[in-house]
Amino acid sequence: MTEPHWLSAAEAARAFAARRLSPLELLDALLARIDALQPRLHAFIRLDADAARAAAAEATAEITRGRIRGPLHGVPVGVKDIIDVAGLPTTCHSRLRLDHVAAADAAVVARLRQAGAIVLGKLATHEFAIGGPSFDLPFPPARNPWNPEHHPGGSSSGSGAGVAAGLFPVALGTDTGGSVRNPASACGIVGLKPTYGLVSRRGVFPLSFTLDHVGPLARTVADAALMLDAMAGHDPADPGSAASTARWFGRDLERGARGLRVGFVRHFHETDMPAPAETGAALAEAARVLAAEGAEVRDVTLPGLNEFAGVNRVILTSEAFAIHARWLRERPEDYGALSRRRLLPGAFIAAPDYVAAQRRRAEMIAAVEEVFRDVDVLLCASAMEPASRLDDPAETARTYPRQARTPFNVTGNPALAMMAGVAASGLPLAVQFVGRWFEEATLLRAAAAFERATPWHRMHPQP
Repeated sequence: MTEPHWLSAAEAARAFAARRLSPLELLDALLARIDALQPRLHAFIRLDADAARAAAAEATAEITRGRIRGPLHGVPVGVKDIIDVAGLPTTCHSRLRLDHVAAADAAVVARLRQAGAIVLGKLATHEFAIGGPSFDLPFPPARNPWNPEHHPGGSSSGSGAGVAAGLFPVALGTDTGGSVRNPASACGIVGLKPTYGLVSRRGVFPLSFTLDHVGPLARTVADAALMLDAMAGHDPADPGSAASTARWFGRDLERGARGLRVGFVRHFHETDMPAPAETGAALAEAARVLAAEGAEVRDVTLPGLNEFAGVNRVILTSEAFAIHARWLRERPEDYGALSRRRLLPGAFIAAPDYVAAQRRRAEMIAAVEEVFRDVDVLLCASAMEPASRLDDPAETARTYPRQARTPFNVTGNPALAMMAGVAASGLPLAVQFVGRWFEEATLLRAAAAFERATPWHRMHPQP
């Protein structure tokens, strides 16, 4: 059998059912790996080992009694520390929230527990999911398991680092401008931002009310589908929640790419934000692979990346300042320098600018929907460059905005990032696939076809 720490969630569930492995045995193997790697990677803010062991022991006993709670029965999951877990602090990686203990699980955590998942603990993030890899916060920044001198992407940084390093098979992240897909790209794993409103955000500290999403990070497309099945569903307590009937998101994973119409958004990385040759080559190869698998690949044109980024920035900064205004006035010194610098400009964005951005957003949504009349899935860049070094803030500041993820927070379309190659530096390169609203099953079908036809999902870092 595969080493326990590299088992996918689906593989672990099958091993449990076949009595080849117990949830307690898997958890003990993961805790040993966490003990060895946490001092180098800093993926956890808080490891809840005793509670996880108790839950794993109970899950093991239930299997012995013939009871399976759900498809994630006994599977450990890590939770980004802006998402509430009952009885644990939700610090948001900030001094401002060190004493805040959650009274109840976030809706998404409750759903995962209902499916049988075991919460391992709370994971590193950028401060309030907006700061960046910083050293002036209460906890150290997470590090990239492919090379711990580099950042792991963010803001779901601990989620990406931990999944990639084999500390847990799956994790929860959030995505407002790309924060699930960024660590997936930097760490060579799968990160899925679902359709806006498909997954409840109740119990998640907000960054931007109209851009926030909650999504899974995993090492396989099948695990992302499995997680989404457990997470999705209408929640009347979340004003942004959609009354969608979408279900069984992995139903088409084995169908392959034949017959899919794929729109290749070349201008994102060729003209809007020119990427290095190795990124362009990886994206061209992804298009070639899907065509070889039977997809029809054609070039398509969307609004420009810089305009998408501008609309996202105005909306995000305005809404984030509304959330943080009181603390910024009363306790500005308690923020890290980077998050404070990113939040303060919201004080100077006028209401007409916010309204204009939302109006342009509606036009952009219409433009993307028009393209989707003729294609089933989009293929485009995620990150333009691999992750920069943690000790090079200038290079991090330069490369972080060089990405094509924010357009699909603006439009709300489901989007998935996954590994598509290895850079000359030895760090992962990534591709992004985008689907129609609430058509995650088709998006996951395309990603699974690419995954099967390429070797990247079988590569693991050796931190």
